Amino acid sequence: QVQLVESGGGLVQAGGSLRLSCVASGRTYSSSAMGWFRQAPGKEREFVASWSGGRTYYAEAVKGRFTISRDNVKNTVPLQMNSLKVEDTAVYYCATVLVKATMGLSGSWKYWGQGTQVTVSS
Repeated sequence: QVQLVESGGGLVQAGGSLRLSCVASGRTYSSSAMGWFRQAPGKEREFVASWSGGRTYYAEAVKGRFTISRDNVKNTVPLQMNSLKVEDTAVYYCATVLVKATMGLSGSWKYWGQGTQVTVSS
């Protein structure tokens, strides 16, 4: 079993920054893929960014503004979010353990955190 706990969400003005963190515990491995998704009210959960095998991947909507990294010592996956927009408002979830190859789909991930709310005001 793997447990994931997100933190770092909050209220920020448009153009501001937030840094989310996801701490993994349990049967985790430094090589495990990690991902961030988000879900806005009334919308499906969507891919934001992922780390796999030392490579990073981003959704087009956040490319150039968000940065995912992996700290294998602390077993965390930070998501640095800059130049935030109102449309970035959502609950952000981290995930780990890919069970399918398509990491952009939420169904491809096995373990999820409880989420952290990010609200960007205009």
